[in-house]
Amino acid sequence: MSTRLPSTAYTAQPWRLHRIAPDFQVEDVWELSTPGGPDDLARLVEQFANGSGEALSAPVPRFLFAVRWKLGKLLGWDGSGAQGPLPTLRDRLPADLSEGPRGPDLRAVPLTSVYLTHDEWVTELANRTVQAAMHIGWVPDGSGGYGARMTVLVKPNGRFGVLYMAAIRPFRYLGVYPAMLRAIGRSWQTAN
Repeated sequence: MSTRLPSTAYTAQPWRLHRIAPDFQVEDVWELSTPGGPDDLARLVEQFANGSGEALSAPVPRFLFAVRWKLGKLLGWDGSGAQGPLPTLRDRLPADLSEGPRGPDLRAVPLTSVYLTHDEWVTELANRTVQAAMHIGWVPDGSGGYGARMTVLVKPNGRFGVLYMAAIRPFRYLGVYPAMLRAIGRSWQTAN
């Protein structure tokens, strides 16, 4: 079962993303049901890439994302040029991360992979409402194993972005996160 954690579960770790995105706010931190060994992050990343649609295929998340993408298209929040003057996180990477593995992009949601290391994977989404990053960190579990923590970081685009994030918060907690986190845990357990 996935557990919501305090922001310090992310901020207390020495992640590279701290230096790359210091202007992003921690929105959510979740401990995922993904027990494994020290080198299993690559396997989890592959699961996200190949099974990302499964995590969002439950009726409620599928409906909520469909409504969001329709509204985004209708109101011009997404698509070509929607990002505006914001640089992407890839533009901020130091040379070693820029030249290193990037990881896969997700197909089910418009998340573009930024970088992949042995213990971090970062993807991002940027549009007129918000620039957001999903950070998956692979951490020791305190009992000799390892597991993933998913952190969502955001940089709202102006007042509208702040209002948008506040408006979607209940939908994320009631509809998206529960189904998505259960699916991630089920897929991990089935694959192991």
